[in-house]
Amino acid sequence: MKKRMQNPTYTISELASEFDVTTRTIRFYEEKGLIRPLRHGQKRIYSAADRVRIKLILRGKRIGMTLQESADVIDLYDPERNNMQQLLSLVNTISERRARLLQQKDDIEDMLTGLNEVLALCEKSLGHGQNKVSATQEN
Repeated sequence: MKKRMQNPTYTISELASEFDVTTRTIRFYEEKGLIRPLRHGQKRIYSAADRVRIKLILRGKRIGMTLQESADVIDLYDPERNNMQQLLSLVNTISERRARLLQQKDDIEDMLTGLNEVLALCEKSLGHGQNKVSATQEN
């Protein structure tokens, strides 16, 4: 991390190392317009704001948000305001994601119950079938 007065800058390698992602991931975020590093020749120079955006994108990814959902919430940030709109949007996105996951959890539980029932029936049939096979072999 290089410091210039109060405006720290970062290289792509520094950010990749800090966030344990590949440089390709960071370039992908740039291609998608999620971050906008300055260019100095071929070298990318990332600002503190770019660093924060990457951190927030990765946090969103960890909780299952899409890149677009993360970008939409991040873009609502306005340091001049109280960011109520950003927080409400985040709450809405998280609530929707949570509801989808809870539904998926219920669906998985139902599927496991069904699988357990079929497995029990198959094992029961196999048990009876083995007894019949054994009985016919004894005769």
